[in-house]
Amino acid sequence: MPSELNLNDAVLTTRLDTVVNWARKNSLWPMPFGTACCAIEFMSVMASKYDMSRFGAEAMRFSPRQSDMMLVLGTVTNKLAPVLRTIYAQMAEPKWVISVGVCASSGGMYRTYATLQGIDRVVPVDVYVPGCPPRPESMLYGLMKLQEKIEKESLSMRKDHISRFYESLERQKELETSRGLSPQQAVREMILDAGDRGLATIF
Repeated sequence: MPSELNLNDAVLTTRLDTVVNWARKNSLWPMPFGTACCAIEFMSVMASKYDMSRFGAEAMRFSPRQSDMMLVLGTVTNKLAPVLRTIYAQMAEPKWVISVGVCASSGGMYRTYATLQGIDRVVPVDVYVPGCPPRPESMLYGLMKLQEKIEKESLSMRKDHISRFYESLERQKELETSRGLSPQQAVREMILDAGDRGLATIF
């Protein structure tokens, strides 16, 4: 005679956000945007000693269309800012950004007109990893903090987060078309305009 089915053994109740975020945080596909020495340090993070694959992030791709987590590793100039924005726009959704090292996070020692004083002015950043360059352990800690953030956020919150960036991209394209500006000039104009209005970002 078959035993009675215990409902507690057959049914699990949870929230959609919880299930989706659990899958997202354990299947991050990193794309390194390496421009300087932090990118060299990042190589050891992917190697066997530190092994980022332990966190479900081993599928490293150099194509934005196959990645959902960008690691900006090194100095980003104002001339490179539109390229960074384009690559971020091409990434698979949902997408996250880790700013690795002081150069990407704040311009570092390069307090010049040519250097972008923090990539968070032009693209949304989720986690900052300090250091010059940061140790591999710091980069792994940054990844773990991103996983914690993903675990707590709602699906609608992430969607709104990305939508604001797309709106700024439309404004950039409009500036390029209406005033005949290059992408670099348009982004620079948007940064200066945001500064005049007391804003830290252009999105």
